[in-house]
Amino acid sequence: MKFIKRNWDAHEADAWTKEDWIVIVLSPVIYFLLMVGFLLSLLLFWQGFVIVGVCIFLIWLMHWIINPKLKAISRDYEKKQKEYIKQLERSVRWEE
Repeated sequence: MKFIKRNWDAHEADAWTKEDWIVIVLSPVIYFLLMVGFLLSLLLFWQGFVIVGVCIFLIWLMHWIINPKLKAISRDYEKKQKEYIKQLERSVRWEE
């Protein structure tokens, strides 16, 4: 069993899961490390470049975790939006 789920349907993706909480924790950590790493890099400390490298990896990891959920929700929303537009066009044209 995988720790991070990668295949979602829209109903599952809309609920809060451990993947959401992982991203919630990662976001401020990345933001803080990015600020510190960027500052240290500007001052030409080697630790700053390492921290920025770690941040780049963590950003990729966060995207890898949350992107399947966002895509599933987006696909469902687009499907509902297309159905709504078709229904709206029928009602505007008095086809119903």
